Amino acid sequence: MTLRNVSAMIEERKEDYLNQLFTLLRQKSISAQNTGIRECAVLLKGMMNEFGINARLIETDGHPVVYGELMNSKNDFTLLIYGHYDVQPPDPLDEWVSPPFEPTVRNGKIYCRGAGDNKGQLMAHVLAVKTYLDAVGELPINIKFVFEGEEENGSVNLPSFVEENKKLLKADLVYSSDGSSHESNAPLMLLGVRGMLYLELTAKGGEWDNHSGNKGNIVPNPVWKLFDLLSTMRDSSGRVLIEGFYDNILPLSSKETELLKSIPYDQEEIGEKIGYPGLKMDGETYYRKLTMEPTFNICGIHSGHTGEGAKTIIPSKATLKMDIRLVVDQSPDDIYKKFCTHVKKYAPDINVKRVGSFKPSRTSAELKCVEVVTEALREAYNEEPIIQPSLGGSLPDHVWTELLQLPSILVPYANFDQGNHSPNENIEIDYFLNGIKCTCHVIQKLGEYEKDLKKEGAISIDKGGMF
Repeated sequence: MTLRNVSAMIEERKEDYLNQLFTLLRQKSISAQNTGIRECAVLLKGMMNEFGINARLIETDGHPVVYGELMNSKNDFTLLIYGHYDVQPPDPLDEWVSPPFEPTVRNGKIYCRGAGDNKGQLMAHVLAVKTYLDAVGELPINIKFVFEGEEENGSVNLPSFVEENKKLLKADLVYSSDGSSHESNAPLMLLGVRGMLYLELTAKGGEWDNHSGNKGNIVPNPVWKLFDLLSTMRDSSGRVLIEGFYDNILPLSSKETELLKSIPYDQEEIGEKIGYPGLKMDGETYYRKLTMEPTFNICGIHSGHTGEGAKTIIPSKATLKMDIRLVVDQSPDDIYKKFCTHVKKYAPDINVKRVGSFKPSRTSAELKCVEVVTEALREAYNEEPIIQPSLGGSLPDHVWTELLQLPSILVPYANFDQGNHSPNENIEIDYFLNGIKCTCHVIQKLGEYEKDLKKEGAISIDKGGMF
């Protein structure tokens, strides 16, 4: 069976599919403020049921998960599709050209909070299943959906949800669409994510702010305490000096090194797009540093007077926030302990607070499922896809690769300049429609692979070399 009629169907239903997306976008679902979350979950469940997907809400200790499935006893292979229906707060409101929760089309793009992250990409999967069912009649594989409502809050309850529902979530492959496509506009496949440890450091001086002249050289300045500590943690080349920080990092395979070298790279263009024209490095170095090495980043620091004009004080408190990106097989727990040990040695009066963390995750580029999905992308976009061993950012991918022991593939369906988390977030209409088509091709290719295994007499998918 070919998918030629799928493209035609998507084009015919373009306005209807856009209206379906607009309906979901209009419903606020700000997880950080618990605004509209349950209403959005109920709306999404209803849409999925309307499209023929058996959907229901599953409660967690936080926001509910929207779970759906289409199961057929004839099919041996099960694909689990993950996404999230919660969004970031829209602030600052005065920087939006159009209202943040009223989808507005300008120059081929849909502007709305959640358009790219992640409602547009989520709906592409749901509408792909509807399209495939209407075009073909039945699915060649089983499909399960997990759409959570806490991704923007760090997916704090997703691990426990997965742990408690392992039997329900039994599958052969996890497929997600989140983040931005490659800046070259070529289709992109990501095989992992960096982990993250988010910390807050607080240093104290006096009990209150003091006059910097009257109490200068007498009352300690907590900002200098932080600076002195930071100078023991990192050298001038950027190497982290915390003992054991680089332990347990999994070396790159020859295949991963080959993939890094093959990713398109335009130094000048990327420098312009990221607002750093001083970028000076080759492509392999750029992608290795971006995806396969840990970071040690200061997100912000606050102390004393930061407004206009002068205020001569010795601040009483200084707070610094850090995010440390981690790579396989670094552990957030292990790095946190080493970080605290270092602080205790050099600045024991500075308090360290662990705000949140994600574990790093990576799926081998040499698995058969990667080859099958690569072929699906190639046919859907009529272009050779870029395969990147890891994303620079962090997602809860480890719940699939570690807790469920499944390979996980991420294929972004949003444009590179989607502006997620920023004012005027958007998704290009063509990217949204192509995402629907792409998921149809992924379903088709996985079905063909299952069929080939059955012809070869393989007992089950996992014994047939999928992984």
